[in-house]
Amino acid sequence: MKQAPALQPQSQRVDVWLFHARFGRSRSACAQIATSGHVRINRQRVTKAHALVRAGDVLTLPAPDRKAVIVIRVLGQAERRQAAPLAQLLYEIVPETA
Repeated sequence: MKQAPALQPQSQRVDVWLFHARFGRSRSACAQIATSGHVRINRQRVTKAHALVRAGDVLTLPAPDRKAVIVIRVLGQAERRQAAPLAQLLYEIVPETA
């Protein structure tokens, strides 16, 4: 009997997605980022680490220096954390409009 191919998840928790996309060094650090109230999914403030992220969603995150924000578009999900070049394929940075 053949095993069905593994399907890519349709949605993923925001803390897990941030961890897989390498926005934090640990999942607990990514959960802290998500619960800090500075993350937005499609302009809606997130205060729970279990908020769902889907392909096509726009995330607004605090920049590492906390003086600016990063706006990214989610392109997909991963089943596990991978190397940085592969993690960068999960999102694209939305350029600022002047």
